[in-house]
Amino acid sequence: METTINKMTLDETLFFDRLNAILETPVYFFGSIQRPDYFPKHSDIDVDIFSFHEKSIIYKLSSFLSVDNSKFKRFVSRPNDSTDVMIGYKFMYKDPDDKFSVEFSIYNEKYKESVLKDHRRKLVLPFYILYPLIILKFMYYKLQILPTDTFRSCKKVLMGVTDDSYHSFVVL
Repeated sequence: METTINKMTLDETLFFDRLNAILETPVYFFGSIQRPDYFPKHSDIDVDIFSFHEKSIIYKLSSFLSVDNSKFKRFVSRPNDSTDVMIGYKFMYKDPDDKFSVEFSIYNEKYKESVLKDHRRKLVLPFYILYPLIILKFMYYKLQILPTDTFRSCKKVLMGVTDDSYHSFVVL
């Protein structure tokens, strides 16, 4: 998951190349960038970053992205197949030129296997979820006929049909 199955734009590729050089730790891609329902220039790019020193990663990211480190929100989550409660940090970044967006999730290294296992389960969606999801995203991103709340609600329902671990994170 350190590479993507969907091709990124040149701007996205350059961004992640610079980011990897600064962080000195792998960035793991998950979500739609790894599936056929990815819409370039519309879908956000979901990434996980793991470190034994999360605060160090946050400081590097905040400097690289030119944002205040207080924008990184602490959250708790628990995958359904685990008794572990995981604590992490999230931040949604929008490129200043509005060419792409990235949702960063930063975790302690001790959660790495559990998080990656959870994300791997969502790489392949059954056709009866994938096709409606693609249509939903097309209606939202390309035709712009769906309100954001409706899009998010429908997406949550579709993703929850086959995976009851599709859940919200609790922000602390």
